Amino acid sequence: MRRLLFAFVLTACGPATTEPAMPTTPNIQEQPETTSLSRLRFNQLAMRLDLPLYWVRDVNDDQRVDPNEIVTLAFYASQPTWVRNGAFTNAYREAYAAIIRESELDEPNDERLRWIATELDEAAPTLLRADLRELSPPHRAFVREMMNVGALIDELYAKQVGMARLADRVADDAPSRSLFRRNWGSKCRAPSTESEDACSAIEGAPDQPVDVYPLEIQSERHFCVTLENRPDAEALLSPFTVVRAEGDSMRAVPYTEHYPEMARVAEGLDAAADAVAVDSAEAALVAYLRAAAQSFRDNDWGPADEAWSRMNARSSRWYVRVAPDEVYWDPCSHKAGFHMTLALIDQGSLVWQDRLTPLQTDMEGMLASLVDVYEARQVAFHMPDFISIVANFGDDRDPFGATIGQSLPNWGAVAEEGRGRTVAMTNLYTDADSLARRRATAASLLDAESLHLYTDDTEAGLMSTILHEATHNLGPASEYRVEGKTDDEIFGGGMASMLEELKAQTGALYFLPMLQERGVLDERRVRETYLDSIVWAFGHISRGMYTPSGWRKAYSQLAAVQIGFLMDAGAIRFSRDATAASGDRGAFHVDFDALPEAVEQMMTRVMQIKAAGDKRDAEALAARYVDGDTVPMALITERFRRQPLASFVFAVDY
Repeated sequence: MRRLLFAFVLTACGPATTEPAMPTTPNIQEQPETTSLSRLRFNQLAMRLDLPLYWVRDVNDDQRVDPNEIVTLAFYASQPTWVRNGAFTNAYREAYAAIIRESELDEPNDERLRWIATELDEAAPTLLRADLRELSPPHRAFVREMMNVGALIDELYAKQVGMARLADRVADDAPSRSLFRRNWGSKCRAPSTESEDACSAIEGAPDQPVDVYPLEIQSERHFCVTLENRPDAEALLSPFTVVRAEGDSMRAVPYTEHYPEMARVAEGLDAAADAVAVDSAEAALVAYLRAAAQSFRDNDWGPADEAWSRMNARSSRWYVRVAPDEVYWDPCSHKAGFHMTLALIDQGSLVWQDRLTPLQTDMEGMLASLVDVYEARQVAFHMPDFISIVANFGDDRDPFGATIGQSLPNWGAVAEEGRGRTVAMTNLYTDADSLARRRATAASLLDAESLHLYTDDTEAGLMSTILHEATHNLGPASEYRVEGKTDDEIFGGGMASMLEELKAQTGALYFLPMLQERGVLDERRVRETYLDSIVWAFGHISRGMYTPSGWRKAYSQLAAVQIGFLMDAGAIRFSRDATAASGDRGAFHVDFDALPEAVEQMMTRVMQIKAAGDKRDAEALAARYVDGDTVPMALITERFRRQPLASFVFAVDY
């Protein structure tokens, strides 16, 4: 069974045509005239059956699945051929029959399977499709090599999160296999199921300890705090190591020593560099790939970051980031998770870079002016590149939702000197289904007057993302020290992560009036962006404040702090007697005139906490808005749970 885990990782995007294992159904009809299943339900049931099958759209609106309307998904154990020569194959007809049969079954008797069905049915499978067949041969060869590298990154990440250790215990049924594959492990991850012990792909619902800390200490509820309080904590919790117990002592083991598979990633990156090196316009990409390959050999990520920082929308058509980077997957928020982003760069980002880059120094100065304990720095970071995701791997591919913006690296000279890169993902949540679901949820929470400024135009959300990621590079960031201590050492990993994201998202609101004054945005766009950010915050609140193990959810908690603070300041008002635009009782009203001053007050407090290392005030902020009853979290959660959550699936043709 362990080989099966690696099989689905390694063959996910290869040329395999193995047919999926399914019961043979006699007398399968060629294809019914119509189906009573909606596209959403069809795709949910395909996911439940662990089938790499997706109904993209009903092109001719005939309520019938046609051969030109389906695709084969990546990251599954098999890559069946559903259509050949314009006609359905037997594999598709069997899959379709299985989907119809599943739709007609009663609820499972087994409690574990009932919970898994609930978990999977909370998802709206949402397609990211990349057709790269028109690329030149060198670039197609590059994509092929990078997809192979991505498969190795998946393998490494599966080890990091403890998934690989449990692979041979997964129950022998399709829903359990699907959940285990999608969730990077046996646990359920939907807001309504993550705390249910029975909701597991494995009988008995065993724990899934991560690989980066000793197994024997992870049963202790506060093991992260114990590690953070050790005198050797700085060494043990360094981001590119795993902690191993040696008798009564502990040692930080470099990733390259603990994960020898990293050498195979290095070989793959060199092969990708060789493939694209014939294109002289991609010299910067080739330099990064070779530097990254060396980093996967020696665990020194500085040279790769330097090469990566020299890439931009003008020097390559590709956005590639392959490294251990973010820490949110780690219960202690210290260790960098393996991931890879493969994307195409949208040249439209150059317009916004030209508009915003001259404002960087002013933005840093605005933050510094809010508090006395922080002095403005010289900043020269990259304003965001716009990228269109081709495929995500490892820590980038979440069971629900996806990263819509990112600023990297998090450590080292490139980060400390503000030379990192920032990106905004432009092809996420832009499909008609996602837009309709989000609008319906917004209408259920906002009164009609506030909803008037809600827009389906994705530029409002994109502006929020741009400013969020830019603010990561401003003010006291992760490498900022107070009396020699980093924010991790002052606040603890979980609180430090939440505060940094709170700073960034508050910046996304704080800088809007300045952009209006400079003529970059008009008043309507500013207000649309405010509203989009408020709806974004509602969404994260609906996901709960803590994991089942008690670890902080950074985005959920920052969202609760923002909404609660703005409620206390009178910029957002909630009444259980007010009528939402949808007709629901209980609604929020946004006072757009009051927002700028309230946001400035919030930005000032966040800056003071981070710049002064004020742990007591950070805990007070969380106590009131995260753990208190200021924000009507139950109502927000109920309204959001009416709609399924986006679960991104991928199809890549090359």
